[in-house]
Amino acid sequence: MTVEMETVRVAVVGAGLMGCGIAHVFAAAGNNVRLYDSDPGALRMVRSRIDAGVVELGGSEQIIDLIEPVSSLDAAVGGADVVVEAVIEDLAVKRQVFAALDELAPPSALLATNTSVISISAIAESTSRPERLLGTHWWNPAPLIPLVEVVPGAHTAPEAVERMVSLLSAVGKRPVRLKRDVPGFIGNRMQHALWREAFAIVEAGIAEPEDVDEVVKASFGARLAVLGPIENADLVGLDMTKAIHDYLLPHLDAGVSASRIVSDRVAQGELGMKTGRGLRSWTAEEADAVRARLVRHLRRASIGGQ
Repeated sequence: MTVEMETVRVAVVGAGLMGCGIAHVFAAAGNNVRLYDSDPGALRMVRSRIDAGVVELGGSEQIIDLIEPVSSLDAAVGGADVVVEAVIEDLAVKRQVFAALDELAPPSALLATNTSVISISAIAESTSRPERLLGTHWWNPAPLIPLVEVVPGAHTAPEAVERMVSLLSAVGKRPVRLKRDVPGFIGNRMQHALWREAFAIVEAGIAEPEDVDEVVKASFGARLAVLGPIENADLVGLDMTKAIHDYLLPHLDAGVSASRIVSDRVAQGELGMKTGRGLRSWTAEEADAVRARLVRHLRRASIGGQ
């Protein structure tokens, strides 16, 4: 449920897919957004990306009027109440951004990094105001995935966490607070544990990639949107859960690096849909169909959840 509050001045640093999606969400709630990128090409694509997002994901055509692409970081963050960094997933680059924000952003600004897995505390080492920096892990596509993980660093002030939770609730998101900073946070730790086992099953010759995907989508995946793993364990009973784990867990993959099958594909330049082959083979039409199916599903879930 969206809560009533004043509009805020938002700066988003990084005009890629996630940056544009985050700008879309804040603008859709009536906030003025300045969107910065050091790449002029990315800035030229902002309007088309936002327009495409409005068509594909829903929303008012007036959203674009509240988003101002700017080529100067100073112009983007000057006077901002909230700054969201959405640059590439590289610790050194993110640290450079926050070191620059120390000089340019208002002292009162709330600073957020949209990282999927990197330690918030490690990013905050580059700033003199770590108490105002926290993680906000948005999921793609940002306008349609309701959850945002709010992650405090080692020195994040509790008031900063509460302020961010309020802001995210006001723009229609479902923020979840983490108690402490760990790599991968909640969602990606669980998601990639699943992926590790899926890759291990394929690598061991137990099943074809298509069949692994089908098992997930047509069995436990079908209930994940309404039944989380802890709810499920309590539903079936912890005695049964313990018995299953005592037998099964020793047989599961426990690798601490990327699986050989994934590493080999990367070495061969087989990167997935963008190259036509990854663990599965893809035509351009098949890849587009998967993306369209995902958006349709997320839109239906978004409408149904309102």
